[in-house]
Amino acid sequence: MSDSSNKTIIATFETREAADLAVEHLVQHLGVERTDIFVRAAGRENSSGAGVSGGDAAAVNEDARDDARLGGEIEVSADVSADKTAALHRAFGDLGALRVTAK
Repeated sequence: MSDSSNKTIIATFETREAADLAVEHLVQHLGVERTDIFVRAAGRENSSGAGVSGGDAAAVNEDARDDARLGGEIEVSADVSADKTAALHRAFGDLGALRVTAK
């Protein structure tokens, strides 16, 4: 990000499933390049989210998986031009982000 008119928008999600959906929305609906989107655990510990979802959720007649590390939230960040920041803030909010910040 050498251009000072670019911003990094950071959203925090409770589940990996929600973070993955946000990434797909940014790429498919807002035209953000996948190479400009980053996903990581929000804290220092490795985590797949703070809550069970997606492949971790219980299937019919089965218990929920317990081998995924649920130690914290998932962070999705995107490097975008300044004119797209408002759209990303709205999209992340609409997609259930717990927090949205910019830097």
